[in-house]
Amino acid sequence: MNAIVVGALGSIDDAVLAAIAGGLERAFHLPVRSMPPLQEPSFAYDAQRGQYSSVLVLRHLLEHVPESTIRLLGVTDRDLFIPMLSFVLGQAQLNGPGAVISLARLRQEFYGFPPDADVLRLRAVKEAVHEIGHTFGLTHCSDSTCPMSLSNTVRHVDAKGPELCSSCTSLFEERKPPLPTMNNRPRAAG
Repeated sequence: MNAIVVGALGSIDDAVLAAIAGGLERAFHLPVRSMPPLQEPSFAYDAQRGQYSSVLVLRHLLEHVPESTIRLLGVTDRDLFIPMLSFVLGQAQLNGPGAVISLARLRQEFYGFPPDADVLRLRAVKEAVHEIGHTFGLTHCSDSTCPMSLSNTVRHVDAKGPELCSSCTSLFEERKPPLPTMNNRPRAAG
């Protein structure tokens, strides 16, 4: 069965992964399944920054695409960055096959507060919908309550809802191409 596939990079709580899967199913009305966890992304660690390169993590993730995958989402606990930003909550390939999200800055503990599993799960769903939305060609939405709106801080994440707004839902439905699995797509050389 063709599906959006969610995979942990390292050890991620099953309840968080289940919440993400449910949120993606509700947002995109496509089946979602999990894959076996991949290794921690230690290969992407930048000692100077004390963070992990989201580009390298995403590249690694895309080397492990399960059969019948429509889109692939990796979930890590590691704090991610791209060179031009101090951190990213996630990264996706616009109109591409894959995305990754980080739970590091979605956790209450990151900000000095006690852990809150419900808050973490809700934030993770919003970021998962946001990044997978990009893989389907959705860009940032001007509706601050839509998960496709830009999130520069966790406050922005908290202001969003987990469901796509009507405009983004319409755009997704209009633009949704026939969805071949990633395994049947031509691979780029090099």
